Amino acid sequence: MAVNAGADGVQAGAVEVGAEAPDFELADQHGTPVRLSDFRGEKNVVLVFYPLAFSGVCTGELTRLRDEFKDAGDGDGGSGAQLLAVSVDSMFALRAWSDQEGFWFPLLSDFWPHGGTARRYGVFDEAKGLALRGTFIIDTEGVVRWRVVNAIPDARDIDEYREALAGL
Repeated sequence: MAVNAGADGVQAGAVEVGAEAPDFELADQHGTPVRLSDFRGEKNVVLVFYPLAFSGVCTGELTRLRDEFKDAGDGDGGSGAQLLAVSVDSMFALRAWSDQEGFWFPLLSDFWPHGGTARRYGVFDEAKGLALRGTFIIDTEGVVRWRVVNAIPDARDIDEYREALAGL
């Protein structure tokens, strides 16, 4: 599926607001399996897809999330939400990036099958072989309550996350 954004800037085929979020299991930067369904009934989830570790825009976005969520004192920005970040990078690349940047939240590897989770969320760019900048806020019942999908070079407005979480 190539990038095909509609008038609202959301890629055609991206999981709709109000739909059940597709479950997944991916290894984090330490090799620990993380399942979306593990947070059901417990925490809202901020699911952030990004193209590649170590790239400029991705580093800027994730370090801002690291700082803003962590600074609230409870590691979730006071939102009660779990931050999960997903890319097609290998677990080993994610571990090196996490160590370098001090990321305390799970960086999940969608390495194999390559981009499988990004595809299920409708944010995989087949031509480039990586995820678009998609964010999905998922409530404790597993329902997508907010989303934004940007093209690869376009950073997201992190402040919008807080507004969306405040509405849950």
